[in-house]
Amino acid sequence: VQLQASGGGLVQAGGSLGLSCAASERTFSSLAMGWLRQAPGKEREFVAAISRSGGITYYADSMKGRFTISRDNAKNTVYLQMSSLKPEDTAVYYCAAGPSQVKLRSYEYDYWGQGTLVTVSS
Repeated sequence: VQLQASGGGLVQAGGSLGLSCAASERTFSSLAMGWLRQAPGKEREFVAAISRSGGITYYADSMKGRFTISRDNAKNTVYLQMSSLKPEDTAVYYCAAGPSQVKLRSYEYDYWGQGTLVTVSS
């Protein structure tokens, strides 16, 4: 499975940004998807996850109410819409995939995209 993330960039604090991740896998609908991020000098952390059908979503506490994960199985794409961005949201954002159930931990994902950098200026 190949994952290609896009949409990162520079945004001012309080602004919004949308990320996309396109998957090569024709059986995309069989994969649970997630977004994780890694800030400079920090461990990779969970951001959001979505079930295969899109009916179940999970968010890290600090992202609840600000970030929205969604997917379009017809387009083999998962999205992350981010709003009310803060400087501490600055990180490389990775999309990840794995079979079966929704995954909340980095080590549970089998496939990773290359990452896209989000920079939030104060």
